[in-house]
Amino acid sequence: MTDLNEFSFTEMWSPLFVLGMVTLLGGYFYLIGPWREKHMPGEARPTLLKNTYVVSAVIMFYLAQGGPLQLLGHLNFAFHMVNMSLSYLIVPPVLLLGVPAFVWRLAFRSPHWRKLGWIMHPMLTLVLFNILFSIYHMPIVFDFLMANVVLHRVYYAVLFVTSCMMWWQIVSPVPDWRRMADVRKMGYIFANGLLLTPACALIIFASAPLYAAYDPVSLTAAAGSGVSGEHNHLLDQSHAQAAFTLFNPLEDQQLGGIIMKLVQEIMYGAILTYVFTQWYRREHRADDELPPTAEPAGN
Repeated sequence: MTDLNEFSFTEMWSPLFVLGMVTLLGGYFYLIGPWREKHMPGEARPTLLKNTYVVSAVIMFYLAQGGPLQLLGHLNFAFHMVNMSLSYLIVPPVLLLGVPAFVWRLAFRSPHWRKLGWIMHPMLTLVLFNILFSIYHMPIVFDFLMANVVLHRVYYAVLFVTSCMMWWQIVSPVPDWRRMADVRKMGYIFANGLLLTPACALIIFASAPLYAAYDPVSLTAAAGSGVSGEHNHLLDQSHAQAAFTLFNPLEDQQLGGIIMKLVQEIMYGAILTYVFTQWYRREHRADDELPPTAEPAGN
């Protein structure tokens, strides 16, 4: 099995990405701390729990997109699906739950955002994310993007934005901007689970490997025949994949699909429980605040 020590420090840890994440966190804490106290003293300081959410989201995003997990994701499809799960099913809701409402109001206070309000329609965000996610896992699209680093990163960025748009409908970080009642949110979560299932099923139940990018034999043939052209890294990648994995390409692919489906079920189940709990508390609070029914006067 390949030792990760064979990879360079830059390949393993992506120091520029670390710097970007640290800078992002530093700017965030300045915004909710000294800047808030100077410009918005009426806003309450975010709780420790909210700050923990934000830090956790940034760390998970770094691990999935720039740390060792990202490197492993180029060697094994199962790790790739771990990264997809972290990036689009876990990080967005955790981040939205952590960042306080006044930050979102500041970010979208420009009147120009109102002209784009239509793009945040719940049905559009639901379909947009799930379609883009499913298209990404079509073999011809997947292999093309894996061989083109810049386009791959652009597609990842679009997926992240659309996933945040989708999760926004459920988490509703700014109560005043809420578009759906809690009961509709529960239906929305079920719909997301249904729309994501075909992509997972395609991966899990395929009878043969779907992705040449994770098939060492295909990569070796492509590199040896000169088909790869400028992608002369394919041969080295195929050797690393063959040495690193404990599974054959089909088993690795099936494991990746199972991981994605399990994370989806767990995450959607947790969020569904959260939404239901919020709805239940709100309904009972409203019942408790109702005035007692007057008893009819006696004769």
